[in-house]
Amino acid sequence: MSSTAHSDPDRQRNVRVAVICATAFFGMIGAAYASVPLYKLFCQVTGFDGTVRRADAAPDTILGKTMTVRFDANTRNLPFTFTSEQTSQSVRIGETKLAFFKVTNNSNRPVTARAIYNVVPEQAGAYFRKLQCFCFEDQTIAAGATVEMPVLYFIDPEYADDMNTKSKPEVTLSYTFFPSTEAVQAEAPKPDKKG
Repeated sequence: MSSTAHSDPDRQRNVRVAVICATAFFGMIGAAYASVPLYKLFCQVTGFDGTVRRADAAPDTILGKTMTVRFDANTRNLPFTFTSEQTSQSVRIGETKLAFFKVTNNSNRPVTARAIYNVVPEQAGAYFRKLQCFCFEDQTIAAGATVEMPVLYFIDPEYADDMNTKSKPEVTLSYTFFPSTEAVQAEAPKPDKKG
């Protein structure tokens, strides 16, 4: 009788520890899955890590200071030829500029992809703003087709006042096209439901 009475508190303690461990384990798994979208959202809101921010309207102020914006185009695991139609542009801070990129699908089937982007130096990401960009959604390029893609952008006038950016006269906007994860999931064969 004493051993049963003694094992009940031990058993309850063991169950409590097991529940705490299981909760911590599943909480960490959930945090791992949520970390990528949360980090992406954080970067888009703050411009952290060179992430460019989307803008709703161009600024009212255009400064006399001119900078150079360079363009870079890359692909990963795609049958695309992706290039920038201009290597660089001279732009006044606050001025809205239009740049063009060109993508060719070299395969014999339509391909859906998405471009991700960043800016170097990283500190410029908070001030490099896009009004229009092909990178905001998936792009489906027909087999053998070539598509011209515009980017409408500006550099926020606050760039000239920030101690970390005001002495940097050059910014590089870099794009990389990847296969769209949504398209890959949609094309995956569905399990045969028999029963």
